[in-house]
Amino acid sequence: MTSIADIRKDYKLQTLTEKEVSADPIRQFDKWWQEAILSNLEEVNAMTLATASADGMPDARIVLLKGFDNNGFVFFTNYHSAKGQELLENPRASLVFFWAALERQVRISGLVSLTTEKASDDYFSSRPEGSRIGALASPQSEVIESREWLEENEIRLKKELSEKTIPRPPHWGGYLVKPTRMEFWQGRPSRLHDRILYTLQSNGHWTIERLAP
Repeated sequence: MTSIADIRKDYKLQTLTEKEVSADPIRQFDKWWQEAILSNLEEVNAMTLATASADGMPDARIVLLKGFDNNGFVFFTNYHSAKGQELLENPRASLVFFWAALERQVRISGLVSLTTEKASDDYFSSRPEGSRIGALASPQSEVIESREWLEENEIRLKKELSEKTIPRPPHWGGYLVKPTRMEFWQGRPSRLHDRILYTLQSNGHWTIERLAP
């Protein structure tokens, strides 16, 4: 058996310098995003969402990015879930994208707020019917008695809502992560990786600095 300590990869595909990055981190993210899309990566929008409770206990899970623009990065979930409760208590979060095939990682930290009701309604209505039913059927993060209970709840709702408009539940919607720090990581040989950090200043401008790997 291979020792865990012996599992390693030497990164050598590309480089990242201060001269070549955009002055704005959202534009830089969009550049990398387009390259990731063109590379046909599986679930390219999968990202780690890290949150913390009011007493500082950290938590993390994979969620899906559903949009980004100059305002920040958007995902959707149940407001009553564990992450929803943590964001209510402590509206700060970090996101991490790791695109292994491109030897790239992006880390984003920022402040979190709810999206508009319209944005939540628009996205919810675009979801497949099964996903909309699922949002109603599952009391996310709560203890339930069995898988059978969940499936019976789903079947009941399918019957009740057959040929009806499936409403967005008030406890389900979007969050916007507005970044204050963004780090772009490009794998390099011998673990001497490129790390470019953007930090938002009080005047609204971004500073760009290189971090040691």
